[in-house]
Amino acid sequence: MTSAWSASGGPQLRQSRQQMAHRQQSWGQICRDRESQTAVISYDYMTSLKHVEYGSEEYWALKSQVHRRSAERLRNLCCANRGTFIKVGQHLGALDYLLPEEYTSTLKVLHSRAPQSTMEEIQQVIREDLGKELSDLFISFNEKPQGAASLAQVHKAVLHDGRTVAVKVQHPKVQTQSSKDIVVMEVLLNMVHWLFPDFAFMWLVEEAKRNMPVELDFLNEGRNAEKVAAMLAHFPWLKVPKIHWDLSTRRILTMDFAEGGQVNDRDYMRRHSINVNEISQNLGKMYSEMIFVHGFVHCDPHPGNVLVRRCPNTKKTEIVLLDHGLYQILLPDFRLNYCRLWQSLIKGDLNGIERYSRRLGAGDLYPLFACVLTARSWTSVNAGIGNTPVTHSEDVEIRSNAALYLPQISDLLNRVPRQMLLLLKTNDLLRGIETTLQTRAASSSFINMSRCCTRAVARHKRSTAQSRARRLQITMSESLTLWQISLYELFLWVKGSTLGGWVGSLLSCLHYTH
Repeated sequence: MTSAWSASGGPQLRQSRQQMAHRQQSWGQICRDRESQTAVISYDYMTSLKHVEYGSEEYWALKSQVHRRSAERLRNLCCANRGTFIKVGQHLGALDYLLPEEYTSTLKVLHSRAPQSTMEEIQQVIREDLGKELSDLFISFNEKPQGAASLAQVHKAVLHDGRTVAVKVQHPKVQTQSSKDIVVMEVLLNMVHWLFPDFAFMWLVEEAKRNMPVELDFLNEGRNAEKVAAMLAHFPWLKVPKIHWDLSTRRILTMDFAEGGQVNDRDYMRRHSINVNEISQNLGKMYSEMIFVHGFVHCDPHPGNVLVRRCPNTKKTEIVLLDHGLYQILLPDFRLNYCRLWQSLIKGDLNGIERYSRRLGAGDLYPLFACVLTARSWTSVNAGIGNTPVTHSEDVEIRSNAALYLPQISDLLNRVPRQMLLLLKTNDLLRGIETTLQTRAASSSFINMSRCCTRAVARHKRSTAQSRARRLQITMSESLTLWQISLYELFLWVKGSTLGGWVGSLLSCLHYTH
């Protein structure tokens, strides 16, 4: 009896083997499902346009339909596989400069359609990581999450001392599943690249490999939150929720609960008398400071992570920055070249655009790089993007050209430094917010950029200066440039104000009188 028991491995071992076999079978089925969806998308493109004349109205209408069908299949694939797939789908949805509108508009919904874990799963994670039951830690814990994302979901809770907190809990299967997801994604992207050589997005897999372990460590997210709060403490309107370290682990992050509306919710802002232009301007200040001055950049500013509110005590407008899992640290040389590139783009300095684009790895594709970075046409780049307003026709032109230059854009994204990829994603998310708020054509963003670039370049020059006289000269030059920028900002304010209108009318009357 004993030998028979040993040979079979006992009932627990038999059950374990059965569970392992079931998981392997399920994993194999998942892989086959993903591959079949990829094959369907590829087959649709290969057959639907086969007998239609290229360039005809019928061709473009049919191609739009194929794009829409394929985007919906891709969205459904991401929703079904959760975790890493949702994350990459969200990234694709932000690539307005690269993918057709049918894809970006369809995939953008992944920000609000992430899957939810059950309450039993949430309790199990808390029990495993904090070693206590919910009732031991909280007076109340809302079972319905405030929001669900690709890697975690957030619940509102009340501590025993009466403080209201937000508890971010990682989906229980994400840790074990993410590495397998990345392997499968790599296989699928290679398959698509084999069918469509122009599709060279392997950098997506590289970024997922690099970023996923970091994003899955919520203690790292807490440290990022504290760092950026200290770094931008001089902005009184910026709020970063305080971390409760005693209730935080690698899979759980507890922080102060923050009320507010999403930054793209114009109705919320109107109801609460929040100035849309002020929000857009402060958002630009915050990100210009992160990118150009400090080189420590929050890389996931989608609307759910940026809240706006009117402070109940001071009645002043505030921005609440959430989700600090993904930050990009810019190397000093990269940051300075990026500063100087934007200075050149704002002024229309073509020599500077070429020089600093090449330093950032764009090579001969520097004109395309300038257009991708700014989402502006080459005509606007030539004139200086600070001098030319954004128009609807220009946006249409950018989207059309993105489809035509897909191979070159893919080549560009594969050759620029990895730091640039997250910056491009961040730029696109911020641009999307500005478009929704209808503030994209505002000059304030370029003024803030110019200030921060001037400060960053001056700081670098002072650090390398050999004498006190040289450092003083750099400081004087910096002060003069910042003064000129402020003077220009004042001119724009007067020009756009009621006073400016009166002065203009008065000058016009005087002109006609004489």
